[in-house]
Amino acid sequence: MVEAWYMDESQEDQRAPHRLRPNRAVSLEQLRRLGVVYRKLDAGNYENDPSLKEIRRAENYSWMDIVTIHKDKLPNYEEKIKTFYEEHLHLDDEIRYILDGSGYFDVRDKDDKWIRISMEKGDMITLPAGIYHRFTLDENNYVKAMRLFVGEPVWTAYNRPADDFPARKQYMKFLSEEAQ
Repeated sequence: MVEAWYMDESQEDQRAPHRLRPNRAVSLEQLRRLGVVYRKLDAGNYENDPSLKEIRRAENYSWMDIVTIHKDKLPNYEEKIKTFYEEHLHLDDEIRYILDGSGYFDVRDKDDKWIRISMEKGDMITLPAGIYHRFTLDENNYVKAMRLFVGEPVWTAYNRPADDFPARKQYMKFLSEEAQ
């Protein structure tokens, strides 16, 4: 089961857990209220998994690829890791399915506090368009993930501040409606 928590303010190694003391856990319901969707799937059978096929059909995820993030597998590894950890948003949902390894997605809550979501094999997450977020490996330094898109992939990340984009405005409207 996925685990999430509020992060401390430490600037030490981004790959560390960065839990507050005492820990402040975040539930799946709290993530859902931020528009974050979590699913647990059978990553050992992803090529033939009927659940994954149904999700792809229902959500119209027509394009996918697989990326391995490890210093021996990803060209420009150090540069990419820094880029992934820059706070940014996308104009489309970001869908990631962890096939092997582990890492962290960090998302901002409605009060602009960081929540760290620990992802491991079998975890699928959908981050809504317009949410500020970032990604980093954990101390294992390895993840293999499926990237899913509706239509052609769009890789553009807009670093913060990016509050004037319609996707951000729509996301902020969603948060205000969710709070009522």
